[in-house]
Amino acid sequence: MKNVIKNLKSFAMLGTLLAVFCSALFVSCYQPSPLYGAWSDNAGNKISFADDGSFSATIIDTNHDKKTYSGSFTVIENIISFSKDDGSINSEWDIRGGMLILTWFDSYGDPIELKLYHN
Repeated sequence: MKNVIKNLKSFAMLGTLLAVFCSALFVSCYQPSPLYGAWSDNAGNKISFADDGSFSATIIDTNHDKKTYSGSFTVIENIISFSKDDGSINSEWDIRGGMLILTWFDSYGDPIELKLYHN
C-alpha cells in the first residue's frame, strides 16, 4: 500500500513538472505579429495595427477623398480580414523588407493597391 501511494505521488509530481515545462515552452514561443505598429505612404494612406486586434486607417479612395476607418482585424496566414462599420475587407498581404503590400477596397468597391512603409 505504501508503494502504491509513493508511486502515485511520484506520478503526480512528474505530471506537474511536465505541465509546467509545456506551459513555459508555449509561452516562450510567442512571437508578435510583424503587422503591429503604424504603416504609411507618401500619398497620405495610413494604417495602424494594435496588439488587441484593432486597427485604424486613413485611406485616400478612388475619388481622392480621405476616409477614416476603424475596427478589428484578423490574420490567417497571408490573408488579412478587416471588420469595419460598413462591412469587411479580405486581402492578401505581404511584407517585403519594411514595406507592407495589400489591396484595400474603398466604399465604392474599387481596389486600392497600398504599399506602406513601417513608421
